[in-house]
Amino acid sequence: MHRSLISAACCALFALSSPSLYAQQAASPAAPVSGIDLKTLDPAVSPKDDFYGYVNGVWTRNTEIPADKSVWGTYIELREIAQGQLRGLIDATLKNPGKPGSDAHKIADLYTSFMDEKARNAAGFKPVKADLARIAALKDKKDLPALFAYLQGNGIATPFSAYIAPDAQDPEQYTINISQSGLGLPDRDYYLKQDDAKLQAVRAKYLKHIETMLAMSGDKQAADHAAQILDIETRLAGVQWTRVQMRDPVKSYNRVAFDQFAAMAPAFDWKAYFAAAGMAKKESSAVVRQPSFLTGFSDTVAAVPLESWKSYLNWRVIESYASYLDSATVKERFAFEGTVLRGVPQSEPQWQLALRFTDSALADAVGKRYVEMYLPPETRPRVMAMFDNFVASFKDGIEQLDWMGPETKKEAQLKLAALKPKIAYPDKWRDYSSMKTQPHDLVANVRASREWSRQQNLAKLGKPVDRDEWSITPQTVNASYSPALNAITIPAAILQPPFFNVKAEDAVNYGLLGITFGHEISHAFDDSGSQYDAKGRLRNWWTAQDRAAFKALAAGLVKQYGAYSPVPGYHINGELTLGENIGDNSGLSITYKAYQRSLHGKPSPVLDGLTGEQRLYIGFAQKWRAKLRPEAAIAQIKSDPHSPGEFRAKGTVKNQPGFYEAFDIKPGDPMYLAPEQRVIMW
Repeated sequence: MHRSLISAACCALFALSSPSLYAQQAASPAAPVSGIDLKTLDPAVSPKDDFYGYVNGVWTRNTEIPADKSVWGTYIELREIAQGQLRGLIDATLKNPGKPGSDAHKIADLYTSFMDEKARNAAGFKPVKADLARIAALKDKKDLPALFAYLQGNGIATPFSAYIAPDAQDPEQYTINISQSGLGLPDRDYYLKQDDAKLQAVRAKYLKHIETMLAMSGDKQAADHAAQILDIETRLAGVQWTRVQMRDPVKSYNRVAFDQFAAMAPAFDWKAYFAAAGMAKKESSAVVRQPSFLTGFSDTVAAVPLESWKSYLNWRVIESYASYLDSATVKERFAFEGTVLRGVPQSEPQWQLALRFTDSALADAVGKRYVEMYLPPETRPRVMAMFDNFVASFKDGIEQLDWMGPETKKEAQLKLAALKPKIAYPDKWRDYSSMKTQPHDLVANVRASREWSRQQNLAKLGKPVDRDEWSITPQTVNASYSPALNAITIPAAILQPPFFNVKAEDAVNYGLLGITFGHEISHAFDDSGSQYDAKGRLRNWWTAQDRAAFKALAAGLVKQYGAYSPVPGYHINGELTLGENIGDNSGLSITYKAYQRSLHGKPSPVLDGLTGEQRLYIGFAQKWRAKLRPEAAIAQIKSDPHSPGEFRAKGTVKNQPGFYEAFDIKPGDPMYLAPEQRVIMW
């Protein structure tokens, strides 16, 4: 089997991402298209020995990470495709911006202002001087709450964030959430780990970076103030919850009345804060995500002099706007954020940065045009049919679980039946008529966007939850699951090659896009999502026995992934990545079942010498091919709940019974994992 499989791979003429292949598909719609990028398969590697190396070995050897990227792989390639589409959209809008005040005109204003380097250089730090003066005018710590509220309203991070989201105990209503924030480095470990030379070096460079930026703003005591800033951030890091702790939705739900905040964090005037933030008239309580952090924050407020807090807040303002100021400031910020933290030697071109800003600030306005320009009308129905197949397969899978009892299965089925798919684009778009834009004042546009976003969020208080609202945009190359809404979102941008090809046969569409369905559906039942019921309410619907069985299986995944080391000296945090690893493993299992269901009892077609099952697993491994710079890999290990792509691919297939059958994996093969060690939750 291995020899024929490899020889077939060597006969490939086209890669999935090749434009010539698209043309060929369009010209020959009747011809079956496998969708596999056969040119990346390595004939020197057996799938029995190293499946990731077999699938992606040639690609790995021949691919260099672009100078302006920290990571490169299939996901990033698709994001580049989507970005090219967005550039076409922007170019068309610039040529015909429409009437002043229209969405198209706003898009043109934001993009133009970002690209106006002459105006940005002439302005220098002037656009933030008013905020810095407001901070300088502070006379007493009791004025901090109102200032925090003002800064948050302008999108500037403070030690805690306050935002409106569905109430986990009453998912039909919105509530205020208070959560820890305020650090400039990716994770608390960057401040606290004293036995890691790499992180120590980053801290030293961060201190110097703060000093440099403060000096550029006109600060004559930049070195002293930089030390004060790092001291405050280190104090905050010391009382923050770990990312693993924050994954527990029960411990993270703590309803606190406004008049009880003083007992929890007495050094900060919460009454003044909630009034200044515009929340006091509509609410009388909030959900505190990390109560002990707020206590620690209060202790820090009490212990640290006002002048140090002024330095910290100055830094928060400067850091927040640095990407939108003059070219020297932008360059300095990239030298740290890009090169030191992510290992990227070169910044992306300005047009890409301008596009990303415009897309973020006017997401739905851009998204509406994106769908009109780039989404084939036949895509949505095809994808919806795939989704229905996945739900049916997941439903069967629940009934076949041997570790779960009938009572819990019934609740799981109710949740699955209530799962809402959001495919391609929303049915209604956000209204930007209240946002005022200017063609040559970038920071003014940044402020306008942030203020609009803040007001949109605050306006939700007192209103029923909009269950049709999208949390990501149609032009986003990603997907998501919302436990509060019990909904998965699959945007339009992901519904194109190399993830989805409406003209290709099912196997690879299932392996590339389908796994996204399986993954996101599985999030409804992972270690966190499984604590919410069909309506999105945080409720224990499990028997004690079934929850114990679930935790035992989860512990197996934690152990598996914790053994992987993407960078020497650094291991994947199996607890932090547990939810995503459950999504990958259960998702791929359901993907295989859904594909089998799509065959209606017939054998899978053989294309390019590969069975459908082989193509499905190869497509899955190609989806997660990636190369990361070491700095970016460390940052991901410390702060990202996703495992690096290589380990998402190789770790997941080892748990799949279908993989063993497809590639004839036997005991003694390096890819073999004993059945009792394999973990598939769903």
